Amino acid sequence: MDAAKEEFLKEFGRDYGYSGGPKTIDEIRATEFKRLGGMTYLDHAATTLYSELQMEAIFKDLTANIYGNPHSQSDSSFATSDIVRNARQQVLDYFNASPKDYKCIFTSGATAALKLVGEAFPWSHQSSFVYTIENHNSVLGIREYALEQGAQAYAIDIEDAEHDAFTGNLVSVQATKHQILRRNEVKFLDKDHTGSAYNLFAFPSECNFSGSKFSLELVKIVKEDSIRYSNGSPSFNGRWKVLIDAAKGCVTDPPDLSKFPADFVVISFYKLFGYPTGLGALIVHTDAAKLLKRTYFSGGTVAASIADIDYVKRREGIEELFEDGTIPFLSIASLCHGFKVLNSLTIPAISRHTSSLATYLRNILVALRHANGTSVCTLYGSCSSKTLCNKMGPVVSFNLRQPDGSWVGHREVEKLASLCGIQLRTGCFCNPGACAKHLGLSHSDLSRNIEAGHICWDDYDIINGKPTGAVRVSLGYMSTYEDVKKFIDFVATSFVSTRTNARHGLQFCGRSIHFTDIGFESKYSAPGFDLKSITVYPIKSCAGFSMDRWPLGSRGLLHDREWLLQSLTGETLTQKKVPEMSLVRTYIDLSQGILYLYSPRCKERLQITLNSNPCNDKREEISLNGQIYQVQGYDKRVDTWFSAAIGRPCTLLRHISSSHFVSLCERDDVGTCRESRNCLNFPNEAQFLLISEESVSDLNNRLNSNVGKDIRRTSLQVDPMRFRPNLVISGGRPYAEDEWRNIKIGNKYFRSLGGCNRCQMINFVIDAEEVRKTNEPLATLATYRRVKGKILFGVLLRYECEAEEGKTGDVWLQLEKV
Repeated sequence: MDAAKEEFLKEFGRDYGYSGGPKTIDEIRATEFKRLGGMTYLDHAATTLYSELQMEAIFKDLTANIYGNPHSQSDSSFATSDIVRNARQQVLDYFNASPKDYKCIFTSGATAALKLVGEAFPWSHQSSFVYTIENHNSVLGIREYALEQGAQAYAIDIEDAEHDAFTGNLVSVQATKHQILRRNEVKFLDKDHTGSAYNLFAFPSECNFSGSKFSLELVKIVKEDSIRYSNGSPSFNGRWKVLIDAAKGCVTDPPDLSKFPADFVVISFYKLFGYPTGLGALIVHTDAAKLLKRTYFSGGTVAASIADIDYVKRREGIEELFEDGTIPFLSIASLCHGFKVLNSLTIPAISRHTSSLATYLRNILVALRHANGTSVCTLYGSCSSKTLCNKMGPVVSFNLRQPDGSWVGHREVEKLASLCGIQLRTGCFCNPGACAKHLGLSHSDLSRNIEAGHICWDDYDIINGKPTGAVRVSLGYMSTYEDVKKFIDFVATSFVSTRTNARHGLQFCGRSIHFTDIGFESKYSAPGFDLKSITVYPIKSCAGFSMDRWPLGSRGLLHDREWLLQSLTGETLTQKKVPEMSLVRTYIDLSQGILYLYSPRCKERLQITLNSNPCNDKREEISLNGQIYQVQGYDKRVDTWFSAAIGRPCTLLRHISSSHFVSLCERDDVGTCRESRNCLNFPNEAQFLLISEESVSDLNNRLNSNVGKDIRRTSLQVDPMRFRPNLVISGGRPYAEDEWRNIKIGNKYFRSLGGCNRCQMINFVIDAEEVRKTNEPLATLATYRRVKGKILFGVLLRYECEAEEGKTGDVWLQLEKV
């Protein structure tokens, strides 16, 4: 055992590892999660992992028993009804809820349960929907139902809490009210309302962004109308109902409904024990259930109906009234096996185990320092009795900083973690209020981000110098010290600047790759360099072919990426999602005017005549990389061939014409931007990609050096063609191309647009006509070619065709001295 683990166990050994349980954590991982292998899974807030023994028990159950539709009256149906009844009780027991006071309604997930409450709640124009700013989008969506019925909605920030001096019980809460939202108010003002309106207050038991846990005493405070607003706003009349989003919090701290009688609690079972997905529950108080109104009725929710007159008699049972159609009874049958796992370990033990790991991780991250003494990590979320968030769940959210104080993009962290076999999540985690609050983003910041094109799940991780999201590490009952230690080592190695790596120029500030700025008019040849290959890729993401000479045009090499494959839903297909595209080989015979296509999955080769119009006379427009292209398709024969070649339905489209130019920005000192105006077919960024054999050789030396450090790894050599270059050169020193602003090949002039940002495509290996994904060479490139969140290798070029103006005849590029 290493010293670091000994230190960890010295501090957390009493809570870590289930030492008093049926199995230790090491035994659990060895026997129930063998499939993890070397992977480190740290995304349990999104979904935890199912146990292999759990799945074996489910499979044995389903193969040994016959479960019929519970709406039938057969013996197998009665068996299903018994299973469902027992499952409802298990759910209620988990929340210490009496079956007299609460009912368990099965839904397709926590989101569906929230939607059910929103659409069935008795809203009026006198109602209020109030929610803490830290809430999931699925909770925020309830306000659409409230606003449509004339109710008001607003978010609050809890600022302070007052406790009884003698008992310590919570007495009142001080809060700040955000903007009050109203819609359709006038439409409902003339309606008479008898009695008081009903209001709904929603909060999460644990914030899925920060891990902060809300005190469940808030249930009582709301029901007693004991929230005081700092701006002097009055409380609102009406009776309050309280909704707890326990989807995240119930994993380690399920609300005790005997002590904190909320009206509605929502959960998803895959967050508890990994399987089944697509199943959740609404735990509803019987009094609150009586207030919910349904419009739609379905099979299973009615006692009787008549088809040709307006008559329906609904069932009286709460569960039956709200469970539309046949419930997913086989998934429900699997719940007992998941609860068996949790009960064997006990929830308090799981809570202590995961908390020990999360606390250790927070302590280490907050202590990390760069060589210049600046902090590496900014953590989000804290414990404070004043704000009712007096505990932290097993979630650690943070952002990293460079030595100069600038932010590291969260997507950069996620991509590099993935290369190291670490699975985590980044972004706002569908919690926009918590995200904006913790990141300090104002409404104007959010508006500017949206105007800049930022949406959920994109790569815009830093805009105007501010992060748009965070990195989240979340832990589960099967997480280990080794998982956390691997992540800590990853952060330290990849993002912490030390005196040693600063002296050797490793790029924690994004300045280690130097790009010179030779004037635009200074076009030059690079002595001692040879152009070794010219490669054309007719179809985007499919294989190319190499020639000694090839025509040039205003869009680059003739016919280069002039075609693409599109899914039946309109999605442009690339190797990132369809690696099998690399198996489609291409060749163009200019003398015959034919594009030849080959695939190991197709018996016949395909021929497409270049100068004939596609069979589909109808032109259409498609959008790609923010630009509009006019394209035409082909007949069914062509599409059928490609569908078989890549193993999914698709269509082939050809770029016919376009009047657009890609606007590119001015070059900066690290060569990651683009410039001028560029005419393209279907490449992502530029007309040409140039790769140096010497740079590839240096990369291979580094790959072999890494192999020498790990006896489990085999020797690895990559070929220049792994990077899908159009041009391969030889000569000079490695990475000399980084410094070029302009280059002359023969009598042809090209302008460098900077480095090429590499992605997972370069990790695909074709092995025996199968595509296999590895971590290399991208993982090694990330250790020394990282600039401002990008991993650069090779340079992008634009053909300076205006230099050829006035010349007659075709313009050809050929293998020669550079």
